[in-house]
Amino acid sequence: MAPAPSSTSSAVTLNINGEKHQLTVDHRTTLLDALRERLDLTGTKKGCDQGQCGACTVLVDGRRAVSCLNLAVAAEGREITTIEGMAEGDRLHPVQQAFLDLDGYQCGYCTPGQICSAIAVIEEHAAGWPSAATEDVRPEAGPPPLTPDEIRERMSGNLCRCGAYVSIVQAVTRAAEAHDARAHDVEAHDGDRADRYETTEETAA
Repeated sequence: MAPAPSSTSSAVTLNINGEKHQLTVDHRTTLLDALRERLDLTGTKKGCDQGQCGACTVLVDGRRAVSCLNLAVAAEGREITTIEGMAEGDRLHPVQQAFLDLDGYQCGYCTPGQICSAIAVIEEHAAGWPSAATEDVRPEAGPPPLTPDEIRERMSGNLCRCGAYVSIVQAVTRAAEAHDARAHDVEAHDGDRADRYETTEETAA
């Protein structure tokens, strides 16, 4: 049974990886500590504890966040995804698979944060968000090519002390290509369905 809230604590419900968790936490408890110490979700790593290394990166409402700088009470009502929620059963997320195939890690300590960040990077790029490395930031220019320079800039908030950066860039590149291919297949499938619908309407007329 969770302890009763006091003047310095609150009862919160955290939606993590599609499951709701009810906790009573001190108002000063970070999301990182709630994940690791209260919920035993230790895939999210504590590195610098100052928001500089990116090892604690998770997704909050689909956007990346360093959980060491976010309070647990502020995360109530948000959709939180940690590294434990990326795979679908035994099927790895494409970014996880790319990191595995291309050795985008060494000791692996920073890898959960790298993977969470990479997933968000790919979505941000697909949505047309520019980075400091983007040459043409006009909205009408569309998403810039996801070059190694773009990936390095967009992933620069995640540090790897082992220096596996070359493999990480390769892994993000492969996962982004797979993401683009899936998006193209979905668009083509939707287009085929629309064409069939129009043909059916013409036949009926």
